Amino acid sequence: MERSVACNILPSKQRRAVKASETDLIHKSYLDGQRLPVVVEPGIHQIDLARWAETNRDFVDATLANVGAILFRNFKIANVTQFESVIKAACGELLKYTERSSPRSQVAGNVFTSTDYPAGQSIFLHTEQSYNYTFPLRIAFFCLTEPASGGETPIADTRRVLKRIRPETRERFERLGYLYVRNFGSGIGLSWEEAFQTSDRKEVERHCRTSQIDFEWLPDGRLRTKQRRAVVAYHPSGAEAWFNHLTFFHVTTLEPDVRTHMLENFREEDLPNNTYYGDGAPIEAEVMDELRGAYLAESLSFPWRTGDILLLDNVLTAHGRAPFTAPRKVVVAMTSPCSWPEISK
Repeated sequence: MERSVACNILPSKQRRAVKASETDLIHKSYLDGQRLPVVVEPGIHQIDLARWAETNRDFVDATLANVGAILFRNFKIANVTQFESVIKAACGELLKYTERSSPRSQVAGNVFTSTDYPAGQSIFLHTEQSYNYTFPLRIAFFCLTEPASGGETPIADTRRVLKRIRPETRERFERLGYLYVRNFGSGIGLSWEEAFQTSDRKEVERHCRTSQIDFEWLPDGRLRTKQRRAVVAYHPSGAEAWFNHLTFFHVTTLEPDVRTHMLENFREEDLPNNTYYGDGAPIEAEVMDELRGAYLAESLSFPWRTGDILLLDNVLTAHGRAPFTAPRKVVVAMTSPCSWPEISK
């Protein structure tokens, strides 16, 4: 099958040794012996990161394909305009935030705040918009204001997550896929107007049909959607990765107090978000524990510094958020559209 330009990213042989680039403009290292991210820092005092990224896309592509995450540090990136320039130079145009599932505020253009959840809540590891038919292959975070404490963005290699999952668990999900059921209009979570960025029901229906989403309009203007998705992606590099939202959206992954509130106030079929096996059967508690454990076992994190840019291959690297003490301001941009047929067998 022919792949799009965005997904046609080929790997190069990974080099773990710390060394300068061919032009000696940057230094490459790792944080405290961690497998990821690769840390890229300037090798000289004055370097235009956007210009460097534009002329070194092969390095960016190969590093992301091999390792999955790059942390650009100490480049004196001070504002959203500079961040946007760097990501455009490295990856191409930024994407709109479509088929939304979490609250975000637009900062400028297609740069948004990271998920606007209360500071005391954690956000479980996930791969951005993997429930969408078309999703970003790349996602980038920029730290405008480092947290007073906490607030890390934990990351995990989804290739390694996949290897931790029992063969029988993988086989069942690969055979059935998973089902994501979403209810809009309950008073909790985004409205369908916000999620689909339109107040036109016909436009919502058109999007659902072209994105392989089943939909049902319910009384009082509510909307229920169901989408079956695969669980394993076949990355353009040839790697197999655990790429899905089945763990993130399952009701048992919510923090205990939030989960209790949801289950006390909603029938299961009316929950704002939940996941099932692809045939609609409930997922066993022990399987959900297994999946969460696989992510957590591979989770790595580091403290944010103001000016940091974290660039991820969204298929190969999951991300989350730790609770924090304010202030903290991290913005996000998505790029390089890819669709499920391009990463499926």
